[in-house]
Amino acid sequence: MQMSRRWAVLAGGAAMLAGCGGGAMRAPLTPAADPALQPQPNPGWDAWVASFRPRAQAAGVPQSAIDAGFRGAGFLPGVVERDRNQTESVRTLEDYLAIVADEEKVQTGRAQARAQAGLLREIEARYGVPANVVAAVWGMESNYGARRGEIPVVSATSTLAYDGRRGAFFESQLISALKILARGDTSADRLVGSWAGAMGHTQFIPTTYETYAVDFRGDGRRDIWSEDPTDGLASAASYLAASGWRRGEPWGQEITAADPGSGGRVIQPDPGGPRFRVFRNFDVIRRYNNSVNYAIGVGHLSDRIAGAGPLRGEFAPDRYGLTRENRQEIQRRLTAQGFDAGEADGVIGDRTEAAITAYQQSAGMAVTGEPSQALLSRLR
Repeated sequence: MQMSRRWAVLAGGAAMLAGCGGGAMRAPLTPAADPALQPQPNPGWDAWVASFRPRAQAAGVPQSAIDAGFRGAGFLPGVVERDRNQTESVRTLEDYLAIVADEEKVQTGRAQARAQAGLLREIEARYGVPANVVAAVWGMESNYGARRGEIPVVSATSTLAYDGRRGAFFESQLISALKILARGDTSADRLVGSWAGAMGHTQFIPTTYETYAVDFRGDGRRDIWSEDPTDGLASAASYLAASGWRRGEPWGQEITAADPGSGGRVIQPDPGGPRFRVFRNFDVIRRYNNSVNYAIGVGHLSDRIAGAGPLRGEFAPDRYGLTRENRQEIQRRLTAQGFDAGEADGVIGDRTEAAITAYQQSAGMAVTGEPSQALLSRLR
């Protein structure tokens, strides 16, 4: 989605990526595991909250919801740290797909799609968004509900409204979060999400939730937080439908000699890599997260969930002259020699870089922390 409507690139998307590829990202931290995500005394935050309360009331939030929301809330220094230390690097499509659409994610998605087949058919009938696409968004955003976030949303959004780079944006998220409590969709203790306030199975920020979340079964609550994914999945389809999803049309397709296709427009995210012909629904997916890689990730994962095979096109060697198979071999050989590089997924992340650095130091090589043909030859 556009940044003004949803912050998935910084919130849900980042949370979803954490830990999915052993060599790719650090494991996600929960409030229990990270003291910086526990409320800390902060007089400045206290003063800010006192000044915010009248503004919340003026915006239509009842005093009872304000009191409930801030009961037990506090300043979270770890949230500020994450906001200030976001990486600006962009992964290649090859690395991105290796993280978000690996074989385990595909198999889990197929199993979840079968388990939720009846619900997904109902959602497709109402909103026109195919079951496999809704399942893919679910997989991308929260790993099919396994990573919904555990940080109190009122604490996170108030911390960032007070001491963040986008104070007005996060104040609007905080007001919407308190309105969620006022409406009775969930309780204060269950209003949790990512460090930036993205919530539930499909990682809606509060303002997007207010506008697009749905009560699919008509039980009086739009509950995207519970183990039951019904409202979360229906809300994702609701958003895509409202964003212009065209019923019966594809998101796109990989271009191959056997299946060149026609219409749409052609994109090639990685130079020398696979090419894709994309259509209107590709741009609708980008309303959920304005990233070409994300939209291809959802589209490709949805195809795999529906039974399609891997991409047929080859990716060019990386800037080190290494293929994914080369990088996987480096990871396997490092681990075999006592330098834990994590899962051999071919994605060079913090863990693999640390293993390379340690190996280079032990072997008397120039310490770069980067993979290379020379490193691979030495490991062999």
